[in-house]
Amino acid sequence: MTRLTDLPAGQAQRLAELECPDFTTRPWVKGRPLAQRRVAIVSSAGLVVRGEEPFRGRDPDYRAIPATTRAEDLLCSHISINFDRTGFQEDWNVVFPIDRLRELAEDGTIGSIADWHYSFMGATDPIQMEPHARELAGRLKQDKVNAVILAPV
Repeated sequence: MTRLTDLPAGQAQRLAELECPDFTTRPWVKGRPLAQRRVAIVSSAGLVVRGEEPFRGRDPDYRAIPATTRAEDLLCSHISINFDRTGFQEDWNVVFPIDRLRELAEDGTIGSIADWHYSFMGATDPIQMEPHARELAGRLKQDKVNAVILAPV
């Protein structure tokens, strides 16, 4: 993650002066406390389990990733000259924070982790993705997921 001190002074100043909403007095959403929520990950990193069909170009569908997937079995099929894979190669939690979810579940911060997580190809036209996103929403509901971590890339 880049810090303001890592940026050129002018750019850092512009970013520091951006108006940001203040969320200190109320939650973004109402509902159950996190300790009672079942959480899934939805990434846009073009992730695929080794041996499964990789994303080709701008495929609008998604891939399902079992919660039991090991780091060495998760591949990133997102290809772009503008996409730096270094973070993913060093720590898969950058695009698929499953280890952090496990820690949160173990200490009771969240209720449970979904059995399945999902990835889209982030470079895809959202209009083409919509029917697949609606299908995925149904799968999440069937799995009793009531909170999602969106891991954009």
